[in-house]
Amino acid sequence: MQHYLLSVMQPEGERPAPEVLAGIQRAIEGYHQELKDAGAWVFAGGLHSPGTSTVVRLKGDEVLTTDGPYAETKEYLGGICIVRAPDLDAALAWGRKAARATTLPIEVRPFYGEVEN
Repeated sequence: MQHYLLSVMQPEGERPAPEVLAGIQRAIEGYHQELKDAGAWVFAGGLHSPGTSTVVRLKGDEVLTTDGPYAETKEYLGGICIVRAPDLDAALAWGRKAARATTLPIEVRPFYGEVEN
């Protein structure tokens, strides 16, 4: 079975109103339950905004840390979901469901090789 990373592409800007977010959260919870029921669930989670990040990088023999995102963009990685799927078509079907639940673009990317669990 192959594992796929479903990346939620979060736009910069204001968050939706609380009542809109509540509906999205219910849809996401339903989507996660569907993944679990199908045996496709591995892990999922949301991320804080890029402003909360710290970049760790090697420079010569030193490891440097800097505050803030690695890159400045209008969209950022807002959350991830790792799913088990037999092939890309099945992973894309989960990606379409994730896009409907989150109302955001979803990037679907395979891991190298197959993973045993």
